Amino acid sequence: MRFKDVFSIIGPAMVGPSSSHTAGAARIGRAARQLLGEMPRKAEVIFFGSFAATYQGHGTDRAIAGGLLDFSTDDLRLPDSIEIAENSGMEISFRQGTGLFPHPNTVRLQLTGSGGELTLTGISIGGGNIEIIDINGFSVRLSGMYPTVLIHHMDYLGVLASVTDTMRRGQVNIGHMSLDRKNRSGAALTVLELDEALSPELLRVLEELPAVKSVKLIHLDESSKDENGEGRSL
Repeated sequence: MRFKDVFSIIGPAMVGPSSSHTAGAARIGRAARQLLGEMPRKAEVIFFGSFAATYQGHGTDRAIAGGLLDFSTDDLRLPDSIEIAENSGMEISFRQGTGLFPHPNTVRLQLTGSGGELTLTGISIGGGNIEIIDINGFSVRLSGMYPTVLIHHMDYLGVLASVTDTMRRGQVNIGHMSLDRKNRSGAALTVLELDEALSPELLRVLEELPAVKSVKLIHLDESSKDENGEGRSL
């Protein structure tokens, strides 16, 4: 059974004003940045619900931009993140979405990088906590609270058994697992939230498994700072 630490209850250290509208939004943007694997060249940000109504006043737009720059929630550059993104070559736009949405604080990111595209939907559930609920059309559930590995693979017999056996042999415990597939024997996405970070050696083993197309990592470690107390560089 997992227990929440005190920071997941009172919220993260952050540049305000709101743990849900700024800290949570920054973590969603940072998760997307890590999945894309680079700063996006183009980012279309679509806000829904409360996010759509208040994103400018609450700095949600700047929080998302900061996350896409890989800034942590307490990075002092967050208030200037849109300007920093544009000066770094990112084309970023914001708009209000319409239609149904799963939570008042919902955002959809459509990103383009040199290596491909990514569509991600996330919700900020309060206290800086988030849930990523859709990645490129796959229904997922991940919190970003733990080291997370996302495995794109074909939905073939024995793939999951190979993945879980790899984790067992590497002595890495799986805290939560979800899987979605496009169709039977088609493309699938498995998400594993782990109790500890994946080693480079174990990552290579996963990448070499039959039917595995790619392996991506998310690790929203808010303690990653440089010597000046700022977040990791671009």
